[in-house]
Amino acid sequence: MHQLRRVFLVVGLALLLVSCSDSPEEDFVDRMDREHEGDAPVENASQNLKKSADVTGEEVQYATVGGQEISGYLARPEGAMDAPGIIVIHEWWGLNDNIQMMTNKLAGEGYTALAVDLYNGKVAESPDSAGTYARSVDKEEALDNLTQAYGYLTEKQGANNVGVIGWCFGGAWSLNTALAHPKKIDATVIYYGRLVTDTEKLKTLEMPVLGIFGEEDGGIPPQKVKEFEAALNEVGVENTIHIYEGAGHAFANPSGMRYVEKAAEDAWQKTVRFLEQNLKGE
Repeated sequence: MHQLRRVFLVVGLALLLVSCSDSPEEDFVDRMDREHEGDAPVENASQNLKKSADVTGEEVQYATVGGQEISGYLARPEGAMDAPGIIVIHEWWGLNDNIQMMTNKLAGEGYTALAVDLYNGKVAESPDSAGTYARSVDKEEALDNLTQAYGYLTEKQGANNVGVIGWCFGGAWSLNTALAHPKKIDATVIYYGRLVTDTEKLKTLEMPVLGIFGEEDGGIPPQKVKEFEAALNEVGVENTIHIYEGAGHAFANPSGMRYVEKAAEDAWQKTVRFLEQNLKGE
């Protein structure tokens, strides 16, 4: 009887440890729910961001997915023609003012930047609604959306080189876009997005990858980031990975409640240099 009781105790403890662990199969959005608990967009905080040059911005229809017209936000440097393109993918909040401002910042650095909309016009104001919207995204439709964004930049905006950048939910889709179009995308930037460590998938990538992460991010923990970096190195994909001490998830979002200014500014400078080297050849 005592032996049987001991077996049950050991099994129960093992099950408890498994249930408390952050297994690879755990839903990414569930982890984002935890990371963003109590969070909310801060109105107009991103208006303080400075651009390197004057830009023009407008709403454009760039895709039709499932019979529905999709609109995004397009920003371009004033007077520039045929600038390199960047697909900008929003966080799980949606295509809000912060993402438009970040798109303006990218345009100010000399790019034709298109902020896509994977939520079909919906913008979240709370973690609950953000989680609902993120879970509603159909993968095939999202990839179709992003593929048409690439076509819009190359065919209608004259971009010869195209990069992709995304934060959080958008960081995951930045990597997904690169994996879906490994011969087309010229540079990939991932800010604390869900990662892929399968070398069979990663070995198809032909562009350099920049990864920006926070040491205190429970959704994308440092160990997972290091596994991602090791997998890229194993298959010979050029990459630069940064993990910022004292920074958690969404630390680079100036319109959020988890903004870490010093880390965010350094990450932005690294992003600007990376894009210059790989989209402009500078």
